[in-house]
Amino acid sequence: MVTLELASVVPTNIKHTLLRSHHNEVRTRKKFLLSVCSSTTMPNFQQADQLLSVSPQENQSVAAILFGNGSDCKLCPLMRRRSAGAIPLGAKYRLIDAVVSNCINSNITKLYALTQFNSTSLNSHLTRTYSNVGLGKEEFLQVIAACQSPENQSWFQGNADAVRRFLWMLEECPATEFLILPGYHLYRMDYQDILQLHHETRADITISALRLEERHDKGFGILKVDSDNKVLEIFENETAFPLVGSVKNSEDNKHTTYASMGIYVISKDVMVNILKEDLSWANDFKSEVIPGAISLGMKNMETKTSSTIPTGIGQGSFIQKAIIDKNARIGKRVMIINNDNIQEGSREDEGIVIREGIVIVTRNAIVPDDTIL
Repeated sequence: MVTLELASVVPTNIKHTLLRSHHNEVRTRKKFLLSVCSSTTMPNFQQADQLLSVSPQENQSVAAILFGNGSDCKLCPLMRRRSAGAIPLGAKYRLIDAVVSNCINSNITKLYALTQFNSTSLNSHLTRTYSNVGLGKEEFLQVIAACQSPENQSWFQGNADAVRRFLWMLEECPATEFLILPGYHLYRMDYQDILQLHHETRADITISALRLEERHDKGFGILKVDSDNKVLEIFENETAFPLVGSVKNSEDNKHTTYASMGIYVISKDVMVNILKEDLSWANDFKSEVIPGAISLGMKNMETKTSSTIPTGIGQGSFIQKAIIDKNARIGKRVMIINNDNIQEGSREDEGIVIREGIVIVTRNAIVPDDTIL
């Protein structure tokens, strides 16, 4: 059975130092990894121009995407005229400044802020605060407000939809990974830890999460993990997954559930492919993109012993009037031409079906070398 592997780290002095081992036999893989963060302390704000001077050459391959909207009804009294990211904090700060501060102190200085809901106050604050601090070409905070276009007459349908609509801009960014962040959470975190884990494990998507305790926010996305450190499922909230209970000590390797922080590192090419092709229908990262990506990753993982024929079409093969489904394996020198002009036929045990003269190679089917159909 093909499973999805999870690497987990344990917080030690707010540093993620322990990386669980992963199976070396996996060849083609999409991993979805948990980075555990225990810090929820108040950020120590500094002047923006001072923050931007911290090691500007590090993490230049990473850009952050902040969502400053948030329409949580629990904050409704504070959000009648502003978005969640614009809620005042202290004398002159807003909630989104905590996340911006985390980014800059983590040496991430390419920032995109996508806004829509009650965004006037937030847009104004970001423009005033970060437009005159000496940002150059390689260091910026760019506000991307919701807009209509000839291709899209509606507003953003979710945070993933917002990213999809501006992929044309994000693809031009000189970054290889994107850090996806809610812009209305208050915490202190060094994002270099999750980025380091993402690079070390060569993951496509890395999920930052917290170990669940008996008292926690019921709105957290719940990650179900088995004893072998593999992600099994993700649930949008505890209502969908009521079996939470107490969590075991990390040393006994029996964690079963984690709470997603809504923080993701996604490789650029993976994000483009997921939003444009594999999950072009998905509008929200938490409820649609991440569960969908986990499902795709579990189906696409394979071991060296699973087949000697790789996924795809082998060298010297010729195919006409045929449909090849996902993850099919076509060997070398295969001829799929409906040589006998069969109009209807089925060899489902071999993964071959013919409808109206068109040969269909079904999902995960294996066609050996030198086969003629």
